[in-house]
Amino acid sequence: MTEISTNIIPICWKTESLEILDQRRLPGEETYLSCTTVEMAAEAIRTLAVRGAPLIGITAAYGLALAARQARDRRELAALRDLLAATRPTAVNLFWALNRCWQMVESLSADLSMSGIGEALLAEARAIHTEDAASCLAMGQAGAALFPQGARVLTHCNTGALATGGIGTALGVIRAAAAAGLLAQVWVDETRPLLQGARLTAWELQRDGLPYRIICDNMAASLMAAGQVDLVIVGADRITRAGDFANKIGTYGLAVLAQAHGIPFYVAAPWSTIDLALADGREIPVEVRTDDEVCQLGGRRIAPEGARAWNPSFDVTPGRLVRSLVTERGVLSMPLA
Repeated sequence: MTEISTNIIPICWKTESLEILDQRRLPGEETYLSCTTVEMAAEAIRTLAVRGAPLIGITAAYGLALAARQARDRRELAALRDLLAATRPTAVNLFWALNRCWQMVESLSADLSMSGIGEALLAEARAIHTEDAASCLAMGQAGAALFPQGARVLTHCNTGALATGGIGTALGVIRAAAAAGLLAQVWVDETRPLLQGARLTAWELQRDGLPYRIICDNMAASLMAAGQVDLVIVGADRITRAGDFANKIGTYGLAVLAQAHGIPFYVAAPWSTIDLALADGREIPVEVRTDDEVCQLGGRRIAPEGARAWNPSFDVTPGRLVRSLVTERGVLSMPLA
């Protein structure tokens, strides 16, 4: 297998700031936001300048390091931690990263200065970032074994370097399959309403020189019926013990279509995305976003003035529709417990 890598850097820490590639502007413009306060990091998460469950967690960890530079004491730091926690309710990696960082804070001496706490938080954020990169690579290598020779794979939303600290989850598996000489075609769902597939996944695949074509979300059934899809692989934002999982809206429909056409459906996600505290998908909180994301496109209104929309950012797919879950610990079957 050739080297699996990418030169895409969605976030990086500089001496006094967290630099974030503004994904709202891709693919037309590659612009970095310089976040010098926790409020700026929280706003970047909330407005989808930075997105993807693993990368949200990494960004929150760096955001807490920024918070330590603003807070006068641990009580104020806890309030700023809660500000970060309130940004996105569904992606469990956000809470996992914040909880891990906070457990570290609680282990520190009560006499340690806020400056010392900030340095410790920055080291923890860097560790989470590095570990996620290694996790993506292990996930990719494990998942590539599921691909047949000449695989034509369908994926949804964006699960690549723009969503993680490394080569990606589902898109990382696709990168690994390509490196192994197994990949023939990537079908990229456009992923309405914010077009993360058409804007972001296509951008990543084009930079990597991998074969892809974009389809509208409602074309997947016809594509499968035509025998053009060998497998489907997607990411996840939260996975329960039953294997039910939340992912970008439209994922559930793909899983149902894959089952109807006898096509294997896989999920790729790091262990930190698994929430064993939740029994099944009914307990997953689903974020509902604004009407404008549906009624506008690129800042231009496409629906009548005054039109209302229902805009859940995620749907929940039953674990019974999932063939296997790919993690850095290997390929697992559902349910998880």
